[in-house]
Amino acid sequence: MASSSTLPLCTTKTPFSSSTNSFFFAKPSHLFLNGKRNQSFKVSCTGEHDGNQLDAIKEGAVERRNVLLGLGGLYGAANLAPLASAAPVPPPDLKSCGPATITDGPTVSYSCCPPTPDDMDSVPYYKIPRMSKLRKRPAAQDVSEEYIAKYQLATSKMRELDKDPFDPLGFKQQANIHCAYCNDAYTMGDKKLQVHQSWLFFPFHRWYLYFYERILGSLIDDPTFALPYWNWDHPSGMRLPAMFDVEGSSLYDARRNPNVRNGTIIDLGFFGNEVKTNEIQMITNNLILMYRQMITNAPSPLLFFGEPYRFGSKPNPGQGTIENIPHTPVHIWTGTVRDTDLGNGVKSYGEDMGNFYSAGLDPVFYSHHANVDRMWNEWKALGGKRRDLTDKDWLNSEFFFYDENRDPWRVKVRDCLDSKKMGYDYEPKATPWRNFKPGKKTTPGKVNLRSVKPASKVFPLSNLDRAICFSIERPATSRSQQEKDEFEEVLTFKNLKYDDSRYIKFDVFVNADKTVNADDIDKTEYAGSYTSLPHVHGPNNATHVVEVEEFKLAITELLEDCGLEDDDIIAVTVVPKTGGEVVSIDCVLIELKAFY
Repeated sequence: MASSSTLPLCTTKTPFSSSTNSFFFAKPSHLFLNGKRNQSFKVSCTGEHDGNQLDAIKEGAVERRNVLLGLGGLYGAANLAPLASAAPVPPPDLKSCGPATITDGPTVSYSCCPPTPDDMDSVPYYKIPRMSKLRKRPAAQDVSEEYIAKYQLATSKMRELDKDPFDPLGFKQQANIHCAYCNDAYTMGDKKLQVHQSWLFFPFHRWYLYFYERILGSLIDDPTFALPYWNWDHPSGMRLPAMFDVEGSSLYDARRNPNVRNGTIIDLGFFGNEVKTNEIQMITNNLILMYRQMITNAPSPLLFFGEPYRFGSKPNPGQGTIENIPHTPVHIWTGTVRDTDLGNGVKSYGEDMGNFYSAGLDPVFYSHHANVDRMWNEWKALGGKRRDLTDKDWLNSEFFFYDENRDPWRVKVRDCLDSKKMGYDYEPKATPWRNFKPGKKTTPGKVNLRSVKPASKVFPLSNLDRAICFSIERPATSRSQQEKDEFEEVLTFKNLKYDDSRYIKFDVFVNADKTVNADDIDKTEYAGSYTSLPHVHGPNNATHVVEVEEFKLAITELLEDCGLEDDDIIAVTVVPKTGGEVVSIDCVLIELKAFY
């Protein structure tokens, strides 16, 4: 992507959201939540508003299809759901699986495609077998030597199955599942199928680990065997688990960053640049990140799970909070440093964990994702609006896996919502991040808005090659608690484009200017970060450009903490950390969204 390209301004002129179906039936009073401001409910990046159109919509005079077309998110009849026919994502067409290419590198020397059943149409739906005893996934730092020996044996047996490269239970075939689903190997209609950057992220990986765990148990004849979870959200687990760092073990992977060994504290915000700080501050930063991603930025379902992704949709509609951070930084922290010379002319592309095509080749991947999966349970336990999505297109989306008997199955999202019903649970561990709300306000007073350009003068932005600061109008001020409970105030970045062969990260601060110390996130003004791990699948000469529809940050709590609830206009600062020179952003706006 040429960094000098210019994107068109957003032109949306309706207060409705394509991802908020309840707005189509909202009462007029719900569209304008606060009588303390004028009624110009600004949602377009141009700040324009067609009052006649709005009145017609409220009175039902505008045809429903025309309203949808005006949202800019229509990719075919599939996106009319639930007002039209349902459009869940189907299981992949295995015949569409093609050769893989390492992101920003050469062609993979092996195929990521799974064995294909003789008749895909006859593959049945999986029924979860009854369990007399729950499999309890333990925290990796707490396991016994007996458990480690059992886990090593199971993984060794799985690796032995690689002698038959087409055995679906082999270690490499299991790793290839991630390569195929997460590196755009499959197609869905005329578009690539991608389970990242959408609401499919959590359910896909839950089903993936479910079958992986059952296969390991079957190889050692122990149906109670459970994967360990890498407890990186707790100080005692913020290191590479020791069982994975024993050379010669089946759990060891030589293609890791050597700097993560010997008890190094993990950086849950890591993106290639070491943060110069002590262990106590690093742990503090990690807990603050967890608080922001689990609580502040994820008060409701779509913010946590990610944006809707239906049949016929473009991939990468937008990731949820935990997929963004800490999921992606843990991948990058663990993998080799990109562009490292590995000898004999071999160049590192972040393997194994730091590149989606190879991530499943590191056994720690499965423990990492076990903790990601655990966050799903922990998030729902927080209460409030934190609950599973009810959209039928999400519930009826499907994946394809082989079980421990080498039998092929289709599975649905609706059948993986309760881990206990799937036969497993997590051994409890404290979650200290719940009480790590940033309390240090570093900006005295408020930013002088007269010294800051309005968003309309900054966007569209052709490249994020330096820190930018802009002012932005809010749709409502001084909202009551009831209004806050019904609608979250969301800072939304629209239509991001970037080179998907690169690591991408930028930080966002509210009520801060370009002098903000972006390495110190222990501050009230820190709103969150955007990250992306390379996961391109295609020929070497292809243009690796990904388009992400939206990146959202919930800011209701943040505005309270910064004393900005009554302000019509606030300042926002964006600081690029990695890959900003290949990032363009169409526009930024603040919306009031109900996520149910």
